[in-house]
Amino acid sequence: MPDVALPDVAGKTQHVSDYVGHGQWTVVAVWSVDCPICRRELPELAFFHEDHKKKDASVLGVSIDSVRQRERVKAFIAEHGLGFPNLIGERSDVARLGAGAFQGTPTYLFFSPTGELVAQHAGSLAIADIERIVGKTRDAQSPRTQH
Repeated sequence: MPDVALPDVAGKTQHVSDYVGHGQWTVVAVWSVDCPICRRELPELAFFHEDHKKKDASVLGVSIDSVRQRERVKAFIAEHGLGFPNLIGERSDVARLGAGAFQGTPTYLFFSPTGELVAQHAGSLAIADIERIVGKTRDAQSPRTQH
C-alpha cells in the first residue's frame, strides 16, 4: 500500500496507510458529490461499515471533489449519514492508491488485512456483492485445514 496522504474533511492530513492493512479488510469507496450512484449506495455502505468495523472489515471513503469543495463534501457526508472516515482527494489520487487510471465513481477498492489491493470494481455494486467479494477473497487467502 503506497503511503498516500490526503486531507480529511476538517483539513487535517491523514495517511491512507493508517486505515488500511491493520488486520481487517478495508473497502475504499472512491466517490463524488455529484455521483447519483454514490448518493444511492454510500448510505448502504455506512451500514456495512457499522456492521463489520469491530469484526472483520471497515470502509474508508475518498471523495474526488478536491479540497476546494470541502463544504459540499461535508454536507454530503452529513446528509447521507456516512459514519465511516472520509478523505478528500482528486481523480489523480485513485492511481496513487494502486488502482490504475480513474474509471469513474463510485470505484470500490478491496484491501486485504495485510494492505494488499486484491480486487476493485468501478460502477454500481450492491452490498451483497461487497459481502461476497470480501468473503470470497477472505476464504481464498486463509489457510485451509483438512480433517
